[in-house]
Amino acid sequence: MQPEQEQEILNLRDRQLTPKQIARKLGLKASEVSTFLQFHAEQTALASAEKGELLPVAQCLVDVNFAKVLLGNETSETSGLGLVVVTRSKGYNRFVTASYLIDYWCLGVKDVIPPRNCNDSQYKNLVENSYSPFLGYEEISLEQAQALVWGAIAYAKTLGFEPHRDFEQSKAHLGESTSEIGLKFGRNGKPCYIEGPHDNTRKIINTLKNSVGEGNFDYLFGMG
Repeated sequence: MQPEQEQEILNLRDRQLTPKQIARKLGLKASEVSTFLQFHAEQTALASAEKGELLPVAQCLVDVNFAKVLLGNETSETSGLGLVVVTRSKGYNRFVTASYLIDYWCLGVKDVIPPRNCNDSQYKNLVENSYSPFLGYEEISLEQAQALVWGAIAYAKTLGFEPHRDFEQSKAHLGESTSEIGLKFGRNGKPCYIEGPHDNTRKIINTLKNSVGEGNFDYLFGMG
């Protein structure tokens, strides 16, 4: 295979074409295209590891409501929960993915599923299952994903809350944020706590009273 063909394969792959579609366009065998893509992905991953860099990003997702509220500056009266999924490529058809459940009205990172390995079909099933409670999802940049998660953590810390315990083993996968994206957390300018089924409600309310003062936050009980 010529270098020009290899570059064209990569260009077409960036446009989300399958190996079969690429092979058809370039007059190659699908097996040749798949073999090259696998080799290229593995070499890219190895090069990143040798440099101490994170694996290359495959895809970052967020539910549409979270995206509208924090990235589109719209308002929501129905929910303060959002889901961010960050997936990195470990090689051809090999991924590492982690998800971050965000309470962007109050608690910050409320739950985390730490990084786990999967193939393409497993990843697609994971995404569909993860976003089934939400009204769909959309793709965002890594910078936006980092801004959403780290921004929620920073906001929650001002209220006295730390991220979920599993975030510690998941933050390297996310990567540190260097974003200057301005996000507004809370609901109508102040914290709003919605009780969850596994929350220590008394402790959370007392923390809010200590951090912002009684009367300076909203709360809803029995929503979990």
